[in-house]
Amino acid sequence: MGVKSAKAGRHGDGRGLYLLVGPTGSKSWLLRVQVGGTRRDIGLGSVSDLSLAEARDKAAALRKAARSGLDPVAERDKDQRRVPTFAEAAASCHADLQAGWAPKTAGGFLSSLKTHAFPAIGGLRIDLVDASHLRDMLAPIWTKKPEMARKVRQRAGIVLNYAKSKGWRETEAPGKSVTIGLARQGAGRNYASMHYADVPAFVARVSAMPETVGRLALLFAIHTASRSGEVRKTRWSHIDLERKLWNRPAALMKGKVPHTVTLTEPAITLLQHAAGLRKGEEDDDVVFPSGKNTALSDMTLSKIMRDMKVPFTVHGFRSSFRDFAAEQMSTIPDPVAEAALAHVVPDKVERAYKRTSFLELRRTLLDAWGKHLVPGTPSVVDTNG
Repeated sequence: MGVKSAKAGRHGDGRGLYLLVGPTGSKSWLLRVQVGGTRRDIGLGSVSDLSLAEARDKAAALRKAARSGLDPVAERDKDQRRVPTFAEAAASCHADLQAGWAPKTAGGFLSSLKTHAFPAIGGLRIDLVDASHLRDMLAPIWTKKPEMARKVRQRAGIVLNYAKSKGWRETEAPGKSVTIGLARQGAGRNYASMHYADVPAFVARVSAMPETVGRLALLFAIHTASRSGEVRKTRWSHIDLERKLWNRPAALMKGKVPHTVTLTEPAITLLQHAAGLRKGEEDDDVVFPSGKNTALSDMTLSKIMRDMKVPFTVHGFRSSFRDFAAEQMSTIPDPVAEAALAHVVPDKVERAYKRTSFLELRRTLLDAWGKHLVPGTPSVVDTNG
């Protein structure tokens, strides 16, 4: 077809694709296709925006969509929707989700990305960002600023998963492939998180020490990837041993939203040991009580770490768990790992997995974490579905 020299009128290219030339010389593409037994004429765009080869490719894609029972107009419009850059998606993500974050988290989210991510990938279309982009973005700070590198990686993942929920990209944030090619992070002065490969030995070391309420609480925090305060303040009324669930009320949570944690066999064993040290019989009793039968102080678990001369924080084990999920559980979607940490996950993402299966995916992830921490641990079977 001679597109440039075409005269006014309709010119067929075959298989329903036409070039329309107006009296003034304007040129555009049109596809005629059968949809559910009805003939439909679908505009594809102007010649200035779409070459003949591109028009043919687009027509072929829309014909295929129509044969598959899809609405070709909707598919065309989806293709025409503007996809934002990573920086634009990050700003939108922050605006939509910050209400569920603590002020410190909300404030640090964009500033860390502006400093460490935007220079490398801020201008990239969000649907084009892949593992290699994230790896190259993280490389300059991966060993020099490991704690910040993990935060940037996690926050970039939140942006990518948010973008998927908005329909801006087809896939979730990449997992294990991001860190392939990056050096193993060392235990620098500001490095607060233990590498997940080293956590089992630490758990075994703590478990071999004389049993105290504080050590049980520390181990429970590690096994459930929970914040120290969530562990120290939890009460027996929050524990459902029959269903192997820890139902944490909003008052216990950093984001003031109720959250359920699936319990692994090692976590249940720790609760059984804690039950043996109970000082009362009330459901409202704290699970890990101080000598006065109140919640342990916020320094109790940290002191155990200091006394063991371990240069990490209790909170850092959450990062250890997150890295384990990303690098060893590639079949578990990133939003599931974020939910396991009680991080905000867009409702649209959770609905996509259905809430029941979302919880079971989290159970699978925590179950794998339990087996990693205590080799030989049996699987948890949730008979309540």
